[in-house]
Amino acid sequence: MRSFAKVLALSSVAALALTGCGRSDSGTSSTSSASGSGTGSASSGAAGGGFAADSLIGVALPQKTSENWVLAEQLFKDGLASAGFKADVQFANGGVGEQQNQIQSMVTKGAKVIVVGAIDGSQLGTQLKAAADSGAKVIAYDRLVKNTPAVDYYVAYDNFKVGVLQGNALLEGMAKKKANGPYNIELFAGSPDDANAKVFFDGAMSVLQPKIDDGTLKVTSGQVKFEQAVTQGWKAENAQKRMDTLVSANYSSGTALDGVLSPNDTLARAVITSVKAAGLPVPVVTGQDSEVESVKSIMAGEQYSTINKDTRNLVKATIEMVQALQKGTEPTVNDTKSYDNGVKVVPANLLEPVIVTKENAAEAYANDPTLEPLTK
Repeated sequence: MRSFAKVLALSSVAALALTGCGRSDSGTSSTSSASGSGTGSASSGAAGGGFAADSLIGVALPQKTSENWVLAEQLFKDGLASAGFKADVQFANGGVGEQQNQIQSMVTKGAKVIVVGAIDGSQLGTQLKAAADSGAKVIAYDRLVKNTPAVDYYVAYDNFKVGVLQGNALLEGMAKKKANGPYNIELFAGSPDDANAKVFFDGAMSVLQPKIDDGTLKVTSGQVKFEQAVTQGWKAENAQKRMDTLVSANYSSGTALDGVLSPNDTLARAVITSVKAAGLPVPVVTGQDSEVESVKSIMAGEQYSTINKDTRNLVKATIEMVQALQKGTEPTVNDTKSYDNGVKVVPANLLEPVIVTKENAAEAYANDPTLEPLTK
């Protein structure tokens, strides 16, 4: 989500404000520690289930499929260290098995809290049970962990609302180009092993389905189900290949393509690449994550929209949860009803996503040292 060379210079002032970040490409895992007094004396645990302020905190992140995940790595290292914790931050670029092993290792090392950005949130039950049995708390980060009671909290942006914003942006963008429908569209969804993917899709379809039903929208390919729209692994090449097929089958004889629902920026750029290669006008395309290349594309008038989900704020909220647990107090949550993982309803702290188009980009990124200059 950010240009890492620029934000690296800010890491020295990360602290808990988490206003800076950096990048490390030296490997898939790292451990950092600090003996600062960010949460109190390092030798004393808090009453009521707290733990020592210099305890180990594990952070298990998925594959590096987008800028926001890479950004989170350095933010967690810097923020946890500034708060006085030891941090074990790992990426599972090798897949689910690697993430399972990493979480089990964190348990063995005695981590008091394990933050999990799951590759596949339904395949971590054994490892998270081991964490719970050891007394560790588990925070699902960005993606809900499913089918296990061994997850204590969930911290994320409001992902259903993300989809709603994307659906509305698609309609608004097409109306700006052509006042009245019907509009021909295609639908893309994220990876089926990511619990968020269907939430994004369902949010968008809560806006789009009524318009499909009344004839305002036509999905020319007929592929309207989540299972038909998924993009395995969130990989750009998979989205581009599917878009190539859709264009060839449905739009090669002059049928206009007015819009494409894309769940994130990486896939949005893949869709745009495909339609441009076919010689078609670029349709209205949505996105998510405020990736640098997509913000450039928005300002150039190609990609229509993205969603700003500032990773700095999400990591900050997660570390605040860790600090509350260290003190033996309840972390802040604002939703105790919505996130049923199949076994339990997980208390959640949801942050507000922001839709970004060319018109409001300068305002949306006003405090972002990397993206703000792109909007001038």
